[in-house]
Amino acid sequence: MINLDWLITGGVILIGILLIGVLVIWKTLEDRKSGFPARDERTLRVTGKAATYTFYIGSYFMLALMLANILNREFLGVYLLDAGYALVFSVLVESDVHWITFVL
Repeated sequence: MINLDWLITGGVILIGILLIGVLVIWKTLEDRKSGFPARDERTLRVTGKAATYTFYIGSYFMLALMLANILNREFLGVYLLDAGYALVFSVLVESDVHWITFVL
């Protein structure tokens, strides 16, 4: 049975993702036409630092959530979050995305 609320929410999220993708592609093409340099040395350095800090903050936050989840399960017998595997997968995905940003 399909819940209408989740169907609407999923549609709104999909439309948002597509809209953001179209806007990013449009902005990139406009910058190329105007001759704006997409990657110079300073931009690469700032972007690299921002990506590194974002990666570390996100990873440490998710690891702290996993530790809290484990400790809560061991001492209180219940999970703090019902998203243990989601946290593990999000750490893995974020680490892959982090390395992809440095390659690109």
